[in-house]
Amino acid sequence: MAVTRRSGQVVLDLNQDQPENFCRPAVDVLFRSVAQVFGASALAVVMTGMGSDGARGACEIKGAGGMVLAQDQASSVVWGMPGAVVSASAADKICPLGELSREIVLRVKASRSQSATFHHIS
Repeated sequence: MAVTRRSGQVVLDLNQDQPENFCRPAVDVLFRSVAQVFGASALAVVMTGMGSDGARGACEIKGAGGMVLAQDQASSVVWGMPGAVVSASAADKICPLGELSREIVLRVKASRSQSATFHHIS
């Protein structure tokens, strides 16, 4: 599963490519495509899950200037995926499950206000 631009629109493509990290769809594939399509506007959230899928993709989102939130260990059923993101130094913030939605809203609002300010300048 990957995000692409087609005819000026962002679409979600499903494919039958080889599994990555032993899974399909794989979070790394999705996050890489998000980094390419959205760059610094990307916001990724990694929540409880087994394995390390998502860590490399989260690094790509960070490298493109985007932001990554990870669920904390205490509130995760399995801290594999968010733990791998934290270990890769790809998490901008580590949040308990109960705070993730508030953090997402704050970051989206901040992004929108920065975007509005930018558009007024240009």
